[in-house]
Parts: sequence; C-alpha cells; structure tokens
Amino acid sequence: MQAKARNDLARLFAEKLADAGLTHSGITTYSTPRRLALIAKGLPETTEAVSEELKGPRTSAPPQALEGFLRKTGLAQDQLEDRDGTWFAVIDRPGRAASDVLAEAIAAIVREFPWPKSMRWGAKSNTTSSLRWVRPLHSIVALLGEDIVPVEVDGVECGATTLGHRFHHPGPITIGGAHDYVEKLRACHVVVDQEEREATIRDGAAELAKSAKLTLVEDEGLVIENAGLTELPKALLGSFDPAYLDVPEEVIQLTARINQKYFVMRDGEQRSHAGGMASSGAGKLAPRFVCVANIDAKDGCEAIVAGNERVLAARLADARFFWEQDLKVSLEDLLPKIDQMLFYEGMGSLKAKAERIAALSEAICKRWFPDRDPETAYRAGLLAKADLASGMVGEFPELQGVMGGHYAERAGEKPGLVSALKQQYQQVADGCIPACVALADRIDTLAQFFSKGIKPTGSKDPFALRRAALAVIQTILANETRMSLREAFGLTDAEADVEELMAFFADRLKVQQRDAGVRHDLIDAVFALGGEDDLVRLLARVKALQGFVETPEGANLLAGYKRAANILKKEKWEQTAAGDADVLTEEAALRDALDNAGPHAVEAVENEDFTGAMTALANLRGPIDAFFDKVTVNDADPAIRARRLNLLARFRDAVHTVADFSKIEG
Repeated sequence: MQAKARNDLARLFAEKLADAGLTHSGITTYSTPRRLALIAKGLPETTEAVSEELKGPRTSAPPQALEGFLRKTGLAQDQLEDRDGTWFAVIDRPGRAASDVLAEAIAAIVREFPWPKSMRWGAKSNTTSSLRWVRPLHSIVALLGEDIVPVEVDGVECGATTLGHRFHHPGPITIGGAHDYVEKLRACHVVVDQEEREATIRDGAAELAKSAKLTLVEDEGLVIENAGLTELPKALLGSFDPAYLDVPEEVIQLTARINQKYFVMRDGEQRSHAGGMASSGAGKLAPRFVCVANIDAKDGCEAIVAGNERVLAARLADARFFWEQDLKVSLEDLLPKIDQMLFYEGMGSLKAKAERIAALSEAICKRWFPDRDPETAYRAGLLAKADLASGMVGEFPELQGVMGGHYAERAGEKPGLVSALKQQYQQVADGCIPACVALADRIDTLAQFFSKGIKPTGSKDPFALRRAALAVIQTILANETRMSLREAFGLTDAEADVEELMAFFADRLKVQQRDAGVRHDLIDAVFALGGEDDLVRLLARVKALQGFVETPEGANLLAGYKRAANILKKEKWEQTAAGDADVLTEEAALRDALDNAGPHAVEAVENEDFTGAMTALANLRGPIDAFFDKVTVNDADPAIRARRLNLLARFRDAVHTVADFSKIEG
C-alpha cells in the first residue's frame, strides 16, 4: 500500500499542478508507517496568465444552447464575440499565486486519495461525508519555501509541525521547509527514505548472519515489508530451540515469515553477491532468525530479542502440535474429509477431483511415460489433494502440496509420489510422476471449466486458467514430453471443445515464448496447418522456421509465396488436369525443383528434421523468382493459364508442408 500511495501521490500532485498551469522540475516521494511525503522542486511563485478561446453555438441556435454556453464560461452575452454567425468566448485567466494553487490541490488530493482500504474516525465518522484515510489523519505539513500553505482539510489545518519517532522523539518538531525535511526528521530518529530503510535492513540482516557464520535466506519482499513497518529499523539476531527443527523447514520458515516477519538462516558461511543480500546456501535450516525492531533500546535490545524469541517459540509450538497431530492419520484417512469439500459447483468434491486426477495421471503415464509405473502415478493423483484436510494446511494454506509430500514421505510412499505431491502446485513439475500429476491436474481443470463455458475474458481470469495452461506448456517443455494435447484432453470426462482449448493454448504459447524471442506469427503459421499439438515438435519446427525466414533466402521465398498465394486466392484456384507440352524454361525449372524439393521436405518433416525441410524449400527460391520474372500466369490460352496456376498451387502446397506462410508477417 505504501508503494502505491507514493505513486498515487506523485501522480495526483502532478496532474493538479498541470491542470492549473503550475510547473515543477521534479517530484520525490517518501513513506513510513506514520507519514506520506512529497517534495516538489522548482515551483514558480505564480502561474502564467493565459488567454483561452472557446467556440460556442451558432448565433441562430435556440436560446437554450446559448444559455448553456454562458453558464459554462461564466460570461454574459455582451461579452461574447460574433464571428461569422458563431459565438466565441475569450476568457483571460490572470496568473495565480502558487500557494493558492497548492492549497486547492492539497485539499483535493487528501479528499480524493485512492487508498485500497480506508477508514473514518472520531465524532464525525457517523456521517458518510466525513474524511476517509488509511489511518486517522492527525496533521498535514504543507510548505512552499518557508511559508505555510493556507489550507484546512476536514478540521485538520496545515502547518509546519510534525512528530518525530514515536519513542525516541515523541514531541513536536518544526520543519523549516522542503530543504530540511529529511534531515530534521533524521535528527529526530526518523528515516523517511524507504530505500534507505530497506538497505539498513538488508545489510544489517546480512551482517548478523555473517557474524553467526550462517547464510541468510534471501527474502526481498520481507525487506520491503519490514521497511514499511519501521521508521528507525534495527536488525537483531535471535534464536529458537533446535528441537523445533524436527518440524519441516517450510513450516518453520513460513511461521517466522508470515506470523512474525522474521528472516531465517541456514548452516554454512554466507556468500555475498552483487546486489546486497547473501545467496541461499544448501545447508540445513539453523535455529537462528533475524527480527527488525523500530527502536534502538538502551539495553542493546536484549529485551526485544528475548520477547521475540518467546513469541516465536509459542508459534513454533503451535506448528509442532499441528505436525504431530497430522502424523497420527494417513493421507488416505483424509480422503473422506475432502469428499465434503466442494471443488466447484457442478464439478464435484475435491475427492472427485482427486479421482479424476488419478485416472488421468495413470492414463498419461501409460501413454507417454511407458517406462514408468502407472500405479504410482494413479496413487499420487489420488492423494494429491488429501493434505487440504490436514491441520497444518488449515493453519498455513500456502503449504498445500508441500505438507502432503512430507506426510507421504513419513508414511514410506515411493519417492516419485512424494515428489509429485510436493511439486503439484509449482509452475513447472520436474520428473515423470510429478509431471503426470501436474499435467493431469491442470488439464482436468481446464477441460472442466471450458466445458461449463467458464473461460477467461479480457483481463479477468478468476480461476487462473491462463496460468494453468502456461503450467502445462512449461511442464511439457521442461520434461521434453512428446504428448498430444488433443489426445490428452480427449482422455478427460469433460465435454469441452478441444479446438477451442487448442486455440487457447496457442495464445498462451505465444505469450510464453515471447520472452525467448520466438515470433508469435510463426507459432500461428505452424498451428494453422492443423493437427500439430505436440508442443516439443511444434517449437522445434517454429525455431527452424524462424531461423529460415530471417535469412535472405527465406525472406525471398516468403515474398514469392505471398505473391503466389494472392494470385491463387484471387483466381479461387484449385488444381486441375493440365498438360506440360511446350512449357517455358522457367516453368520446367520450377516443376523440376518442386519434383525434387517437395518430397524431400515431406520426408524431412516426417523425420522431424525441420532444418532439412527448410533447406529443401530454399531450393525453390531461385526457380520461383525466375518464374515470376519471365512467365505471365494469366495467359490468354486457358490450358496454359491452368498449367501455370497449377504450378503455383504445387509451390504453395510444398511450402505448407512446413508451415502456413500466409500467417507470417512481412
């Protein structure tokens, strides 16, 4: 909220000044838990005088039109000018004092500020017209130079007085102007620059880890969050009972992070790298943590550390209780409980969802991972959602899947099953059984929702179906899985439009490959041929095509293709029987090239040698160029014309063995 508030404040302030014709040479914003600040530089003392001309209605227009124009301009009729039968208003706006402009802007910004969450307070809060703010607004400091801007907002009068640190300097301080705002507050133990506070936390935590010969686990989000909670941050090193390390690391880390905003550490020396915080080591979780205080206590913060250690101990005791209770039941014992949990209306319970995942995982394993155990894939799918009924996941929903993996491991399940449960919510599942379960889960979800007509629209995607499709793509590509998406969707029990799903996947693939530099039009060109739904093969074809069309031979062949395709489209031509008697040299050359290149391209595509297919097609470049240079396609003789159109149709079809070049831009 603080980052958004800084951006909103800068935007609104700039807009208000621009509307009033007041310039500035730069804006800086700051935020702390107790204040939101903006400093604008280079403001003039007054705005420039401007003369504005407005065109009004015709002089012959009804009186109501003229009255409306007069209300808009604030002028009388005798102040208007009649120019060739049209009324014009010339409004001279004198320059205004910058302080007056700022007073209006500040009042409007405070009243209109777009907080995601806000509140009313005090006696006025019983009316809906009272001011709303993120927290009760106690003071507004508004200074132009060294002068107070005269403005009052809902009973809060602007001045030059603010408060220092809540504990170190709770009394009022007077700000002399924008030039000393940051340093005066610093002298009163408030660091207003959020980036400076972030650096203090980042560097302080890293130094404490180094002093303890441990590796700090990076967490930039936690750095920003702690900086937003403090005005004078101080990183402190604490510890907890090593006995709690029997609980899975993810539980301890999440307990420390979510509940207490603590950083955790791992065994091993810290290895710093460019950019600040230490890289995460491979060691085990250490029984130490870093908390961030908002005070520099006289006792060296020993009491603060002790208090945080007690609180974390209580949290970890709760976590261990859930862990121990969950271990008393098996994942299979939890299946009846998820039968009482609805997956989505019309799509059954979570148990029904798990049963669909199990069946589909088994089918995917049998079809595309024949050397793996389909029974393990089935069981992994069946148990995938069981931990949603566990006490630990009830406390920490972020651990769904992860905890299931831990419970399965404790129960002696096969490693592939354990890995599948832990990876099921990851964007990319690595390994055969994990891939089977992850693909089955997403494919079932997509098929079920599409069959109900529930699809993403515009920017709205409440069920994250785009993300699900992206996960399918990334998992297939990461594991180089040679599977047919159409066939996979056909294995589900949902009656979804498979071609609609394939179009959806084509869009997602274009998005996914954009960052890799793969052109979207080439993906369209391969998809347009139809039947290509093996993503690994499809991308190999696309990449070979991209390498080809970006060469001179490819660019010229594309130009020749488009010319041929346009002629055939205009003529609405389908191949007919036509003789080869008395053909021109260029016709014979193109015919012979097609006789040679066409079969070679087809054979290369069948062997998935797409570069070889492009090489074969490249041999058509010279003959097609010569054909268009020397041959008149629309000959007066119908037989000759048919023969030449047939040659162009053969050329088009030969190119289509690789991709539909009509989809390629350029």
